[in-house]
Amino acid sequence: MTIHGKVVAITGASSGIGAATARHLASLGAAVVLGARRTDRLDRLVTEIEDGGGQASAVRVDVTEPGDLRALVATAVERFGRLDVLVGNAGVSRISTVADLDVEGWAAMVDVNVKGVLHGIAAALPVFRRQGSGHLVTVVSTSGLKIVPTQAVYAGTKNAVRTLLEGLRQESTDGVPRTTSISPGYVRTELIDHAVDDPAVREQAQRTMADLGIDPEAVARAIVFAIDQPDDVEIGDLTIRPSRQG
Repeated sequence: MTIHGKVVAITGASSGIGAATARHLASLGAAVVLGARRTDRLDRLVTEIEDGGGQASAVRVDVTEPGDLRALVATAVERFGRLDVLVGNAGVSRISTVADLDVEGWAAMVDVNVKGVLHGIAAALPVFRRQGSGHLVTVVSTSGLKIVPTQAVYAGTKNAVRTLLEGLRQESTDGVPRTTSISPGYVRTELIDHAVDDPAVREQAQRTMADLGIDPEAVARAIVFAIDQPDDVEIGDLTIRPSRQG
């Protein structure tokens, strides 16, 4: 595999898909630089990886702050000499109908899901160009592929990211950067815990997730598959969902 020796920065790395991806990459010999707001969890994950013989570092990252993404990239370059991959995994979801007028929730999703990805691109792209190589792997969602009520704005943010990555791909036919969109379906993560205000609706959504969702490790393996391609091969879109998901 070509994973060994790669330097990979990951946002949203304190739990769920981000943490699983960090563990999997480190087990294959990659150096990982972990970014998230919950630094206590990041520190525990770094210790776990290092105790297992891996290489890891952590930076507090709020993806709505461009400077935090620059610090994440700078940490990778300063500690490990380069940055090969940026996995943009940070995301938030607010589930409600448009008529509910959750303007605050809309703004949060745009700030994290769209602007947060752009901030990561702005931080990583100059490094990738300077190196002559680099890979943006961004976690999107099947919510952007199958539009359902109560997820209109969330799906809109995910489709915005899918569109901008395709545009960047067409602007980057020299292969720098490669771009990959990963679209998970139901995955057992904490995303749904903060997506719904109504306790009864939230509990039902959590039961569905627990019953139907796949393990975050499955998505981590998909991310590694995309990263592990030769430099002249680009996995543009990869969808991974439970086999029972409709």
